[in-house]
Amino acid sequence: MQVRIYSPAKNTMQSGRAKSGQWVLEFEPQAARKVEPLMGWVSSSDTLSQTRLQFDSKEAAIAYAQSKGYIYSLEERKERKIEPKAYADNFNNKRLLRWTH
Repeated sequence: MQVRIYSPAKNTMQSGRAKSGQWVLEFEPQAARKVEPLMGWVSSSDTLSQTRLQFDSKEAAIAYAQSKGYIYSLEERKERKIEPKAYADNFNNKRLLRWTH
């Protein structure tokens, strides 16, 4: 069975970084989704694709996948780059572009 291990991005609606260090194990879909003809709802016979397991570390998620015999693909976390900026730089005379309001 194929699983995917990754660290989700933080919620864009919040500025905090709480719970951003967690890792998620998701099962890849085993069956195709089909459209139910009467109502048009999308359904699938694969219930594992709805399951998400959360772990505190990448190593714990990998150990769980190996203990169950799952084939896993690991997506490493991308660290964000923070460029230091100062508000006073907006009013610098040596600024390359014009400052407009």
